[in-house]
Amino acid sequence: MSAVAETMNVTDERLAGLTLPAGGWSDAARKDALSRVQMMGLPSRRDEYWKYTRPDTLTQAVVVPAALFHNDEAALFDDVERLKIVFVDGVFDADASDDLSLEGVSIERLATADADIHWARDVYGVLETNGQKPVERPLAALNTAFATDGVLIHVTGAASKPINMIYLHNSETSDVMLHNVIKLDAGASLTVLETGPAAARLNMVTEVEVADTAAFHHIRAQGRDHERRAATHIFARLGTESVFKSFTLTANGVMTRNECVLELTGDDAKATVGGACVGDGDFHHDDTVFITHDAENCESRQVFKKVLRNGATGVFQGKILVKAGAQKTDGYQISQSLLLDGDSQFLAKPELEIYADDVICSHGSTSGAIDETALFYLQSRGISKPVATDLLTLSFLAEAVDEIEDETLREQINERMASWLERRRG
Repeated sequence: MSAVAETMNVTDERLAGLTLPAGGWSDAARKDALSRVQMMGLPSRRDEYWKYTRPDTLTQAVVVPAALFHNDEAALFDDVERLKIVFVDGVFDADASDDLSLEGVSIERLATADADIHWARDVYGVLETNGQKPVERPLAALNTAFATDGVLIHVTGAASKPINMIYLHNSETSDVMLHNVIKLDAGASLTVLETGPAAARLNMVTEVEVADTAAFHHIRAQGRDHERRAATHIFARLGTESVFKSFTLTANGVMTRNECVLELTGDDAKATVGGACVGDGDFHHDDTVFITHDAENCESRQVFKKVLRNGATGVFQGKILVKAGAQKTDGYQISQSLLLDGDSQFLAKPELEIYADDVICSHGSTSGAIDETALFYLQSRGISKPVATDLLTLSFLAEAVDEIEDETLREQINERMASWLERRRG
């Protein structure tokens, strides 16, 4: 069977088990997305941006079961005043969620937003479609077509507290597609927190429209000790003098692929995408980022750190594209791994593509073992080797975590990482 025939066979089998939601304001976007999936086909290892990560378990019709574990992700931000929105295996849990009322913010569910004309129509599937060039992302298009629920958030002012979307996993074979749309008007601001493993298999898309002078902050903690398989996608478009900051902590999970596609379309926009990952054993983690500079005097930062042991694999693919006319661009990219044994591996593909002549762009990627001199120094001060190793690991991850602007949230992420490392001492 040829590569094309094999891809289309997998695609047809996957689509055969899905039903396209009909009617309503999202109907045209869904039908367009389905057409694009049928044309592109679902990804395979032969695709350039999937050569380091096997997409099989994300594309096959049958869900690979994921064992259930007790999880406490919902408690991660308990000390933070927040508005909670809870989904259990992709189904909204009204009893566990807070009232969806917040000053300066309109919140609806995708499944129940049934107006014929809705503000989200101008964003739903639009940013995802834009993000398909120059690299095709068929899993995101699949989500736009078939997502059953999600959250639609329209921010008109400064949100008084963060919105915490909590995704819980109670079924060993749940197959979930959620699609979130977030629109920030000029001058608005919002912080979104995401926690939990969500499902045995998850395909999630979040589209974020950040208007002029608006600020969007996003912190995500992906469930620990779960055998989940997940593909997440963030598509964002930034206006003049806007701010976008996203950070993800990932601890375990059999396979996780996080994609972030940003367009800086307004002058003086600033974007930061960061992540800290700690993996052990049967663990594959892939961060794929594509940032397009299409305006003047914009700044972007990509900061990713991965700690891997016992055969875990980490992947980073990051690209900065500077279009003609995007002068005064400042693009920074760093990806680093700490390998705690000889069995783990880190695969990196940093890229720059620049068509403007007045820019500052840099990228770097390193991989190495723990600093034996520093480890010896700490042990000579009476600190046990496991504790010393954890301290050096946290120090290594600090550059990525420090990208979180809010001190309280940053400390909670640090505490979560320290707790995970302590439980994993061997």
